[in-house]
Amino acid sequence: MTKQRILFFTLLLFSSCKDIKPKQVVVLKPDVEYLHDAEKKLTDVIITDIFSPPVASRVYVYPLLAAYEAGRFSSDVSRQPAAISKNTFPADSLKLIADSYSSITNQLKGFDKMPQPDSSKQYDFTVASIKAFCTVAPKVIFAVRDIADFETQTLNALKTRSTDEVFNRSVTFGQQVADVIIKRLSTDNYKETRGMSRFEVKNDIPGRWIPTPPDYADGIEPHWAEMKALVMDSAAQCCPAPPPSYSENKSSTFWKATQEVYDISKKMTDEQESIITFWDDNPFVSRHKGHLMFQDKKMTPGGHWLAIAQLFLKDKNADFPTALKTYALTSIAMYDAFISCFCEKYHSAVVRPETVISAKIDKQWHPNLVTPAFPSYTSGHSTVSASAAEVLTRLFGDNQKFTDTTEKEFGLPVRSFTSFRQAAREASISRVYAGIHYRFDCDKGNEQGTKVSVLIGEKLKF
Repeated sequence: MTKQRILFFTLLLFSSCKDIKPKQVVVLKPDVEYLHDAEKKLTDVIITDIFSPPVASRVYVYPLLAAYEAGRFSSDVSRQPAAISKNTFPADSLKLIADSYSSITNQLKGFDKMPQPDSSKQYDFTVASIKAFCTVAPKVIFAVRDIADFETQTLNALKTRSTDEVFNRSVTFGQQVADVIIKRLSTDNYKETRGMSRFEVKNDIPGRWIPTPPDYADGIEPHWAEMKALVMDSAAQCCPAPPPSYSENKSSTFWKATQEVYDISKKMTDEQESIITFWDDNPFVSRHKGHLMFQDKKMTPGGHWLAIAQLFLKDKNADFPTALKTYALTSIAMYDAFISCFCEKYHSAVVRPETVISAKIDKQWHPNLVTPAFPSYTSGHSTVSASAAEVLTRLFGDNQKFTDTTEKEFGLPVRSFTSFRQAAREASISRVYAGIHYRFDCDKGNEQGTKVSVLIGEKLKF
C-alpha cells in the first residue's frame, strides 16, 4: 500500500471517529425528586397562565390526586439512587403498600373506583404517577406544551431503568388512573360556572361590596360556591358566623375594625412591611403610573403553601409515598377551603376597607397592596393558609420549625417560623397590615380554614 493511500485511510478513519457522538448518559434522580419537579412545573404554569387563586386550587388538586392514586403502590425507595432501586415490585409487595396508602379518591365525592395494578405483574409506579399527573394537568391549564415537554423529558429518563414491558405497562396504568380523575373534573361544575351571570353591583346598599381601584374589576368567581366539593357536603358546611353589621357608629364593631386598618397603615413598621410583601401572593397585579400599566406575577396562596410543603419534604428527606400523600391532602384542603370561603364572600358581600376608608375617613388613602376583586369576608388567604397549615400539622406534628425560602425567586428575603400554624397566622395578619382586610375577616377565615381541614382529617382519617 502506498504512503498516499495509507494517509488517505488514516484521515478517513479520523474523520469518521469525529462524527461518532458519545452515548448520552442519563443520570437518574431519587423517585421523589421527579414528583417535586412535577409540582414545581405546575406552579410555573399557573403563574404563566395567571389563574385566580380559587381556580388555581382546582388546577393543583386534580393532577396531584392523579399522581397519588397512580404512585401510592410504591414502596419507600426514594432514599436510594433511582438507578439502583428501579421501583419495580412484584405482587407480594403490593398489599402491604396499598394498606398503608389506600385510595383517597374512593373516600371523596364523585369519583369512580380507581383501577388496581395486576398483582401478577411488575410496575414502575413512579412512571405511572408522572404519566397520570401529566395526562390530567393539560385538562386544567392553558400552557399544555410546557407539561408535554416535561412529560417527555421525565419519562424518557425513567424509561432507561426498566424493561420496555414494565415501562409500557406502567404508562398504561397511569393513563387508566388519569381517565378516572378526568371524568370527575369534567363534572365538577367548572364549565357551568363559566357561563353564569356576573355579580350584581348595588351602589345604593351601604356596606355592600363594590369594585375597587385601580381597575374596578368585576367580582372574580362569584359562583365558586357552585363547584362540587371533594369532602364537604355543601359549600356552606364550614361557613363562619355572619360578619359584624355595617355601621358608621364610632363605637360599633365594624367601625372599630375599619379604624384599626387605617391606624395601622399610618404607623407601619419595617417588620409589618416585610410581612405584607412576603405574603402578597397575588397572581396578577396591575400597577398604574400615569397612562402606563405594569403587571407583576407571583404564586397564588395555594402555590405558596405547596411550595412550603415541598421545602419541608426536601428538608426532612421525605420519601416518595409521603410526598405523594402530603401534596394530595394539602391540595384537597385548599380546594374545599376556597369553595367554603367564596360561598361566604358572595353571601355576605362585605365592602372592602379601601372603599369605606377613602369615602369616610381619608379621601387620599390607599392600601399597601392592590385590593383583590371580590368581597372582604372572609379572607381567602387566611382561610386557605389555615387549611394548609392544619393538614401539614396533622401529618407532621406541631412546632415544626422551618425557614421559608420559596419567595427568593421573586426577589424576596426568607422568613423563619416555629410552626405551620404560626406561618398561617402571619399570612393572615398580613392582609390587615396591607389594608385589604378587616381583622374579623382574617380571624374568622382562620377558623373557617381550620374547620375545613379538621373535617377532611376526620373523613380521611389522618
